[in-house]
Amino acid sequence: MKVLMIAPKTSTFINFRGDLMKDIAKKGNEIVAVCPESGFEEELKKCGARCVVIPLNKNSTTIFDNLAYLNKLTKVIKEEKPDRIFAYTIKPVIFGSIAAKRAKIKDMYSMITGLGYVYAVDTFKTKILRIICGIGYKIAFKYNKKVIFQNKDDIEEFLKRKYLKKEKCELVDGSGVNMNRFKRNELPKENVFLMVSRILKPKGVKEYFEAAKIVKEKYKDAEFLYVGAEDKTQIALNLDDVREEFLNTGIVKYCGETNDVPSYLAKCSVFVLPSYYREGVPRTLLEALAMGRPIITTDTIGCRETVKDGENGFFVPIKDSKALADKMIYMIEHRNELEKMAQKSYEYCKERFDVNIINEKMLEIMDI
Repeated sequence: MKVLMIAPKTSTFINFRGDLMKDIAKKGNEIVAVCPESGFEEELKKCGARCVVIPLNKNSTTIFDNLAYLNKLTKVIKEEKPDRIFAYTIKPVIFGSIAAKRAKIKDMYSMITGLGYVYAVDTFKTKILRIICGIGYKIAFKYNKKVIFQNKDDIEEFLKRKYLKKEKCELVDGSGVNMNRFKRNELPKENVFLMVSRILKPKGVKEYFEAAKIVKEKYKDAEFLYVGAEDKTQIALNLDDVREEFLNTGIVKYCGETNDVPSYLAKCSVFVLPSYYREGVPRTLLEALAMGRPIITTDTIGCRETVKDGENGFFVPIKDSKALADKMIYMIEHRNELEKMAQKSYEYCKERFDVNIINEKMLEIMDI
């Protein structure tokens, strides 16, 4: 069997879907990875995939760019003649599904990895974008055998908007996490907090910085690490706007982008993600669970899947730096509870989010 997989970004495709590719390849299947950037061919080969590059501008709204992507996708699919097609994120899903129809491939499967900022905030622009996305999704899902979601809230949202029928919906618990790579280790004795995300306002980056400042006034030895890639979209947080107050003063240590998240998780005693982004199930939270880290996050769609409030961490309201700081201070003042929370996080991950569990369900859904 030949499986064609359409990715929005090559590096994250390897990180997030590498284990899925390996499991597909183990069954003797051929994998064609359609990616937007070159330079990752050897890494994809290790995952059992052959790379085909089709450039993709995720943020472009021009008809020319999108038609060019659709036409190139259609051409590749017609040439490859795959037995199954799998795509995730908005453009690969919409254009991949339409291209599959044009190429007369019936076994099309899509994954919705969260709805993002467009569905989280009501502005004039996001309302227009939701209309455009909705039209695209409705057309695309007609050509899908199954659409895989990562939380029940997104299924309910899409059903309410009549994007697809309930019988096409499948649910898995996020992307899963490789617990051999993200191995549990002991909590450090120091009070070290860590946040990992793209530098986007809806991820709660500013709230994390503000909470760190509040905590530092009471506990000067507490450390706050931030790992994340800078972003150029309209919802990005400009680090220059916070550099003087939070970074240059040493309140938060910005560690840049990294391919070695486990090393940073090993340094922290608590993981923080105060997001209101409309996540699927945030991969960073799963990685923190796997390594046995107590979590502070928001009781929002996607994030709420990862925490049992008071057992392996805490929920805080969105956009509330003071509430976030209060929970951080609680973690500092109740160190004896952290070990119990750490164990609960690890057990919860092993029970529900292990990548082997997720991939087994994925392969079953796609009949691979």
